[in-house]
Amino acid sequence: MEDASNTAIDTPVPDWLQWSNLYEVNLRQYTPEGTFAAFRNHLPRLRDMGVDILWFMPVQPVSRERRKGPMGSPYALSDYLATNPDFGSFEEFCQLVEEIHRLGMRVILDWVPNHTGWDHSWIREHPDWYIRGDSGKIIDPVNPVTGESWGWTDVAALDYGNPEMRQAMIDAMTYWVRESGIDGFRADVAHGVPVDFWEECTRTLYAIRPLFMLAEAEDSELVNSGYFTADYGWDMHHLFNEIAKSLGGAAGGRQLDQGNIAASPGEDSTATADALEIDRQLSRQAERYRRGLKMYFTSNHDENAWAGTEFRRMGAAHLVFAVIAATLRGIPLVYSGQEAAMDRQLAFFEKDEISWGDYPYTDFYKALNELRHRNRALWNTEGGGRVVKIPTGVDRWVYAFTRGFETDRVVVVLNLSTHPREAVLGGLGYSGEYKRIFGGQSGFLGPGDTLVLEPLEYRVYSNR
Repeated sequence: MEDASNTAIDTPVPDWLQWSNLYEVNLRQYTPEGTFAAFRNHLPRLRDMGVDILWFMPVQPVSRERRKGPMGSPYALSDYLATNPDFGSFEEFCQLVEEIHRLGMRVILDWVPNHTGWDHSWIREHPDWYIRGDSGKIIDPVNPVTGESWGWTDVAALDYGNPEMRQAMIDAMTYWVRESGIDGFRADVAHGVPVDFWEECTRTLYAIRPLFMLAEAEDSELVNSGYFTADYGWDMHHLFNEIAKSLGGAAGGRQLDQGNIAASPGEDSTATADALEIDRQLSRQAERYRRGLKMYFTSNHDENAWAGTEFRRMGAAHLVFAVIAATLRGIPLVYSGQEAAMDRQLAFFEKDEISWGDYPYTDFYKALNELRHRNRALWNTEGGGRVVKIPTGVDRWVYAFTRGFETDRVVVVLNLSTHPREAVLGGLGYSGEYKRIFGGQSGFLGPGDTLVLEPLEYRVYSNR
């Protein structure tokens, strides 16, 4: 296969991506009806929360043959060109996209290129489009490293050595862009598909109009090539979990407001990962990536379903990590139900409706989203400022940085420990008048200032 660095393309990045954040929609669980029509009622609320891009989990029909559970996996598709009748018609989806656009938001569709369900028409009409095992029978996907099944027995593995199948896949993706008006794709298991397919595919898609392409992968080749605009910040996410785990029992509760964690002064003696590792992770990313964005998150459908909620993985530290995800250079994600403080793993193969309550975290996410809109230092692409570390004297526990672009600047100071910390700010280049986003105080901030931080306290300062 040709090295992707020799076939890189000039990705047409949409203008709106500069200030955008991302929200994942689990349509099946979102409302009692689980339909396009019912979800429309939530659009004004999401717009007011500052959401810019709605990522819909797959909306196509789910295969019945070999399905898991009563409803099957949303990622076991029986038809690429139709919608799940449980959700509504293709026309209703198009109307939903039109309404989302009218409200100033965008839509990306979860795409499943690696496999299909077992009753997809391609299996009957084009069995040579699938991978076969030693027995000559079509098989479910295997781990390329071990050669063993992933356990995804409800789907059949597609063969990307077949040029006709490749073209049919590109045609299907093109259909959704042209006919439904979506603004891009989130590609499921993007690293499981040959890179040269993504070159062929995205050249075709980008010829239609600029799109946002998100790879479910952490693969610099996919992004450096320009085939994808962004990929997952999996390593950073796992680091968030490890730092939270190292905090021990004092971080094990829920936190609706800052400053309610009882902890005595001292060291986090159980710490195995700390704030310094964030710098190391950013350095590793800088070495590998020449372009593009990382998607940062504290939860998504996979993490929620299989690893646990952000409350269970991060405890009371989950809001601190949500602040980091929203202020590092990248695009932040909020998953369905996070604004409702949902502390429940949603069932993946059956109906399990989200309990919305009174949306206790809406104001939290709204504050971050609106800051990203108005302060160009936090923009994702050309306008966004680079992350510059601010020494604090307690760098193992307090992570501080600034980002600036022209006259716009933010300063972020985070106590990633369960003890009070006194931080003395160092560095240069950020002195000025700021307003605190959470708390609202205004005042001068600069090198030499001493900040006394409560356990797991987060401070975000903006000059806009």
